[in-house]
Amino acid sequence: MAAAGRRVLVGRIVGLHGVQGGLKIESWTEPRTQIFKYQPWLLEKAPGEVREIAGIKGHPQGKGLVCQLPGVDDRDAAAALVGQDIYVARELLPPPGKDEYYWVDLEGLEVVTTEGVVLGRVSHLFATGANDVVVVRDGTRERLVPFIQGSYVRSVDLSGGRMVVDWDPEF
Repeated sequence: MAAAGRRVLVGRIVGLHGVQGGLKIESWTEPRTQIFKYQPWLLEKAPGEVREIAGIKGHPQGKGLVCQLPGVDDRDAAAALVGQDIYVARELLPPPGKDEYYWVDLEGLEVVTTEGVVLGRVSHLFATGANDVVVVRDGTRERLVPFIQGSYVRSVDLSGGRMVVDWDPEF
């Protein structure tokens, strides 16, 4: 699997577990243990510095998750991995349900208003707790549009590469 393909952030290595290279991880999959089924992992130490790892074994431990990576068998080797993000290839994830989207699939879509005014492209999304927010950039301006389907997001056409929003272009 090429590291250059579309990938999804599913977790992060957050600490050490024991002296034999065990790692504590944070998982953003649902359920959280699902992260172990998506392999290989792509660990990113720095932008463009990606390492592919398969054969990860892990389990719940208390309130968290712990894992063992092949070839990481001491605390020093494990310590070098703390803080790295865990990605998986987009193709490994199950298809989203109706009116559900993976954020990575929305990134890059052209965003237009219901009146046809081009606002830019989806740069990224972030969660606020109340709702997700789409960050739309056009090169000179950035707009934050709540990702609330039916209210602000009127339609998403992944194959056509377009999202239609009910949004004032001046806002």
